[in-house]
Amino acid sequence: MSKATYPLKLPQSVKDAAARLAKQDGVSLNQWIAAAVAQKVGAVEAAADFLSARRGRAKPGRLRATLRKAPDAPPMPGDEIE
Repeated sequence: MSKATYPLKLPQSVKDAAARLAKQDGVSLNQWIAAAVAQKVGAVEAAADFLSARRGRAKPGRLRATLRKAPDAPPMPGDEIE
């Protein structure tokens, strides 16, 4: 596996929290950050794949049909549009 370097600037509070978590996991801060970035990349790519697949199965008009099934009622308290 090839490796690339990237100068990363973090807010001190984020670095401190990451360092604490890395220590708890028994890994270096660099390893912990690399794993965290890899996890985020995987999650974002999985979500994009899922949404892309769903978009491919979408049929025009189905949203309107679904919305027509919703009750004609005022929004619940806290859900109002301001």
